Amino acid sequence: MPGSSSRRRQSAINYWPGFVDALAALLVVVVFLIMVFALAQFFLSEALSGRDDALSKLNRQVDELARMLDLERSANTELRLSVSQLSAQLQNSISERDSLGARLTFIEGLLESARQENAEQLAALRTQVTADQETIDAQRRDLARLEADIEDREARLATVTERAETAETSFVEQREISQQAQDQVALLNQQLAALRNQLAALNDALEASEAKNKDQEVQIFNLGSRLNEALATKVQELARYRSEFFGRLREVLGDRADIRIVGDRFVFQSEVLFGSGEAILNPEGEAQLQQLAQTLVQIAGEIPDDIDWILRVDGHTDERPISTSRFPSNWELASARAISVVKFLVRSGIPPENLVAAGFGQFQPIDGGQDEISYRRNRRIEFKLDQR
Repeated sequence: MPGSSSRRRQSAINYWPGFVDALAALLVVVVFLIMVFALAQFFLSEALSGRDDALSKLNRQVDELARMLDLERSANTELRLSVSQLSAQLQNSISERDSLGARLTFIEGLLESARQENAEQLAALRTQVTADQETIDAQRRDLARLEADIEDREARLATVTERAETAETSFVEQREISQQAQDQVALLNQQLAALRNQLAALNDALEASEAKNKDQEVQIFNLGSRLNEALATKVQELARYRSEFFGRLREVLGDRADIRIVGDRFVFQSEVLFGSGEAILNPEGEAQLQQLAQTLVQIAGEIPDDIDWILRVDGHTDERPISTSRFPSNWELASARAISVVKFLVRSGIPPENLVAAGFGQFQPIDGGQDEISYRRNRRIEFKLDQR
């Protein structure tokens, strides 16, 4: 019994140190794991904090890029609007340039005509001034002759006076001579007075002629200024009505390839109005001309009476000759077509005194080609609103 109990105590004491060692080792492992976990937690929190900062920075950059993108989109929209506006302005500028070119051509023609008329009037006035100057020169020559005659007669008077004074010493003997001398002196005095009166009249006439010459020069200058002002006013008024006439015709007739504007003229292709080799209007041509006539009647009612306007109708053919019993040459065909159009416009209510027909034949082509397209372009009827 005592031996078994002793063995049990020895065996119990032997288990406990191992158990303590195991617990100690387990504690060391737990502490190590806790330290590792703490370190990992520290490094992880540091990494997460850096990632948050990077993410915030990236978010700020994304916001900045979004704002820049919005600005770029706004700028792109504005640029597109600007391009659209510039395109519209360019089209308007081109249209205005063409219109102004046509107006300029028309105004240059009117100015040239007015310059010719002004030059003729100035030439006539200069001729009149030259004639007046010649008259003044002749009067001056007459005045010089009269002055020389007066000087001669004064010399003769002095001689006679000397003779009279000499004769007074022998009054009795030279009484008859003295009486004749006195009569001659009186006559010479009368002639001298008459010559002086003529001299005064010639001086007055000379001053009046010089004043008239100055007035005529002033009138020439004023006339030129007034002519230029009146011409510019009439040209502007007629150009305004012609532009309005062409604008309304564009609206009425529309954009057709066979009806167009060339310079200051409205051009119809002959095929629109006439058959081949004919000068009788076809129904389609009458319909087109009726629209033109209605527009012109409306415009004519607005043109002031002091503007002497005309609508010139020009007939043109191509270069291929025609020879028939009715139209021996292209002259007759072009003229007959222009006259047919003028007669139709008269029937439509346009005053005949404001119309003129002209035939140019094949001698005013607008296309120098030798193909059918060129021939079609040259076969045309042109309308030009002009001033007489």
